[in-house]
Amino acid sequence: MTEQSTDERARIRAAIDRLLTSQPTASDGALTVVALAAEAGVHRMALQKRHADLKNEFYDRVRTETKQLPESEKQLRKTVSDLKETVAAQKAEIMALRHQVTQLALANAVLTRQGRKTDKLSEEVPDNVISLHPTGE
Repeated sequence: MTEQSTDERARIRAAIDRLLTSQPTASDGALTVVALAAEAGVHRMALQKRHADLKNEFYDRVRTETKQLPESEKQLRKTVSDLKETVAAQKAEIMALRHQVTQLALANAVLTRQGRKTDKLSEEVPDNVISLHPTGE
């Protein structure tokens, strides 16, 4: 490890401790990666890429020491919940549409059958009566 990397890791660990004890000096004190990066004075992407282990350690400590879920996990859980509701609503809509298709198919069958009966009757109609329904000729 380079000296710069070692210095960043030390600053990040110190920032984790400050955030978990609610004593932030350079951030809003939120238990997020953004606040951790600001508190440590490092770029957020440094936490995501070079120091992912420290980011994970931070989230693990947030869970165990504060008995809280990290903000990102709360947002993901809400998104999952919203998506489950959307899927349930779409399933209900699909079932309603399937029922409607069945009803329309049955109505079509009845009307087709009635049309055939009407066609048979139209063959027996006197010559001076004009059918309004085509007979398929």
